[in-house]
Amino acid sequence: MTYPDTQLFIDDQWLDAAESRTIDVRNPASGQVIGRVAHASRQDLDRAADSVRRGFEVWRDYTPAQRSKIMRKAAELLRARADEIAALMTREQGKPLVEAKGEILAGADIIDWFAEEGFRVYGRTVPHRANPAIQQLVVKDPVGPVAAFTPWNFPINQVVRKLGAGLASGCSMVVKAPEETPASPAALVRAFQDAGLPAGVLALVYGDPAEISEYLIAHPAIRKITFTGSTAVGKQLAALAGRQMKRVSMELGGHAPVIVCEDADVELAVKAMSRAKFRNAGQVCISPTRFLVHDSVRQEFSKALAEFATGLNVGDGLAEGTEMGPLANSRRIDAMSALYADAVERGATVLSGGERIGDAGNFWAPTVLDDVPAEAKLFNEEPFGPVAAIRGFQDLGDAIAEANRLSYGLAGYAFTRSLATADQLTRKVEVGMLWVNMPAMPSAELPFGGVKDSGYGTEGGPEAMEAYLNTRSVAIAH
Repeated sequence: MTYPDTQLFIDDQWLDAAESRTIDVRNPASGQVIGRVAHASRQDLDRAADSVRRGFEVWRDYTPAQRSKIMRKAAELLRARADEIAALMTREQGKPLVEAKGEILAGADIIDWFAEEGFRVYGRTVPHRANPAIQQLVVKDPVGPVAAFTPWNFPINQVVRKLGAGLASGCSMVVKAPEETPASPAALVRAFQDAGLPAGVLALVYGDPAEISEYLIAHPAIRKITFTGSTAVGKQLAALAGRQMKRVSMELGGHAPVIVCEDADVELAVKAMSRAKFRNAGQVCISPTRFLVHDSVRQEFSKALAEFATGLNVGDGLAEGTEMGPLANSRRIDAMSALYADAVERGATVLSGGERIGDAGNFWAPTVLDDVPAEAKLFNEEPFGPVAAIRGFQDLGDAIAEANRLSYGLAGYAFTRSLATADQLTRKVEVGMLWVNMPAMPSAELPFGGVKDSGYGTEGGPEAMEAYLNTRSVAIAH
């Protein structure tokens, strides 16, 4: 299929940028330019912000049932177009076709869930202490137009998590989607347009990330900011929003610990973590990255994980049988090379991978390193790539301390047959999401977010709706 050039979406129209600027889009499997995306100017951003300001005044008065009907229709269209959109996503992002389609179908499920959850945005009536004739109400209203900033690793899923909760709450939204992967989020927005979303409720822009964030966050039409990305950028955007007293949700970086205890089912641990580690070439915020394995089972675990990594079929995500695609851009290759070199220089043992594959595209061999020192960059900086770092431990308390040592606190994993150990891990591992004896299985009905420097707020469960609502009290004397 032909890869399309991607336009801006403002006030129910697909438009070129006002200044006709564009950005090249490259296929990470070949490095070749496959299309272009419109580069928004401040004029375009003003139009987008003004459109969602007007759209909010319409959408806020839709009933939950009316919103739900449109959202469910969009989910239906997304499912019907999943094969077509998945091919676009793989060409621009690199992940295998089966992962791309899975992301789209999961996105449709998230839309459906929030479409239903919108029915449960309730206020309450509170009896007055002295006068029963005074009616006291707690009212929940949509906060207003939202600016959403989303990353390239999950071009649809990351938009959907924000869009689902925001639309179901009655908010309008400007989405600043990633320039590396523009066509798949545009296809998502088109599904909402075709489902009958009123003009101005949703806008889509691309361009210079720093310029767009600085301008939209300060724009008087925007009342809330939601961002998924690195901790460093998230802190900058939160500071900008703080100056404007605007509400913020942040889903930031992670460096997920995996604690494999002495009594763990090692076969289960390898099976669960191997696929998770190399999914999307490791470019996942909740990817398992720091493997803390009890010394009594470390050799068995490390050997099995390395064998899995060595056996992975790495190639173009569109090719049949591909199990891991390329990294999204050349910057990730440079990052993998630097992290690998530092770990080896500090004494890490190479069990698999450790090099770039070929000279075309952004392919890095699935890599497993054992005996990685705690001071190695790989154990301190989020790798965001197909590299697993392993080190041993003897005492569970030491493993928990190492898991909590970094400022990250997004996701974590653990494997044990002991309920007492599972309870200890639940209480003491400082992460927003912990999976025990299983891979990550996030769902729309569960909170999705971190603690510490991994952000605040959540993008799942009923809690996600609260970030898009103002809670007000009203008292009426008769």
